[in-house]
Amino acid sequence: MNHKAECQCGALSITSTEGPDFVIACNCRACQKRTGSVFGVGAYFRKDFVTINGDAKDWQRATESGRTLTNHFCPECGSNLFWSLEMRPDHFGVSGGCMVSRLPEPNRAIWTSEKHDWVSFPDEWPNFEYGTPAPK
Repeated sequence: MNHKAECQCGALSITSTEGPDFVIACNCRACQKRTGSVFGVGAYFRKDFVTINGDAKDWQRATESGRTLTNHFCPECGSNLFWSLEMRPDHFGVSGGCMVSRLPEPNRAIWTSEKHDWVSFPDEWPNFEYGTPAPK
């Protein structure tokens, strides 16, 4: 089954022939600003299975660890459709709110040290005060 996400205007989309390896709820201030919401939901797809359709504008920043994160935006409507992390070079993170296909439930919450006090997540989810530990 193909999984698809697209920007608001439809000029930029991303499809994957495989489902996401994992889905997270990120509470960091950067994701709050990126989404305009109190947390961001990201689905991580392996780049080997992904096709990008349309042009993206990129904006790069340093993360707290000193690695880079590149946000990929639609130049027409401004939607931040997906991002690339130096920490996870084999994956694209895709904005959960841009998913056209059904998104699996997140399986962890990260940066809970920066979450709003009234936000809560299921007890069975692993919670990380900061980011998810780097893959080995």
